[in-house]
Amino acid sequence: MTDFPGKIVVITGAASGLGRALAVELAARGAHIAAADLDRQGLAETARRIQESGGSVATYLLDVADSNAVHAFAQEIEAAHGGADIVINNAGVAQIARVEDLSYEDLEWVMKVNFWGMVYGTKAFLPQLRARPSGHIVNISSIFGLIAVPHQAAYNAAKFAIRGFTEALRHEMQGSSIKVSCVHPGGIRTNIVRNARFLQSTQATVREEAADGFDRIAFTSPEAAARTIIRGIARNRARILVGPDARIIDWIQRLLPVSYGRLLFRGLPRDRLGGEEMLARLAKK
Repeated sequence: MTDFPGKIVVITGAASGLGRALAVELAARGAHIAAADLDRQGLAETARRIQESGGSVATYLLDVADSNAVHAFAQEIEAAHGGADIVINNAGVAQIARVEDLSYEDLEWVMKVNFWGMVYGTKAFLPQLRARPSGHIVNISSIFGLIAVPHQAAYNAAKFAIRGFTEALRHEMQGSSIKVSCVHPGGIRTNIVRNARFLQSTQATVREEAADGFDRIAFTSPEAAARTIIRGIARNRARILVGPDARIIDWIQRLLPVSYGRLLFRGLPRDRLGGEEMLARLAKK
């Protein structure tokens, strides 16, 4: 059982959404939070909420796609606190486009932030975690790390890669003091769709429609998602499913590992952006 009072918890992507909710909730449970993000104003707001509730937090401007910056950040944490106890690699971005329209630059951007950012965070902090009495690495994948959906090839590639890397790491850490969890959230009401990269030709109204549509069918608030993840960490769960849609998707993928697309995507418009229609269909089940 992983506990939290007095633990040093590193969280990337902590300026908003799920990362902020995790930071606030873990601080309320007695952890000291090292909150990292590129969004200075968002980090300040996260810190304000934690401090107003009497929690402990330090903020760090960090580009997780920069290996040198992540390793320097890890050194700062070691110098200030003796090392991290729990590392949550949460930072992520999205790219919505058909494969034939997806540029190499955008694909590399998604992989650099989502996948390599997780790799850098894991590798940079592993020595510290080994030196502590116990440690926990938590990598945030997605339900799109369980199934692939149209127009999300870059995001799928990164989230499937996170799952594979994390599960391999978990096998390697068996018998050690380090626990490893992979998190698969379903639809969470964050700004990831609003902040996603669309094709340059995509109209602003289409972006807003996609974001509004996602908001309507996102099942889980960031706060509820954070509580589920923290409960999974406390219980040392290897796989943490967040939200009813994640549990349904996991069940469908196990039942129909190759042909799930026939069930989930049948009759859906081929020109729509992302997986909103699929999630809306799940909402009716």
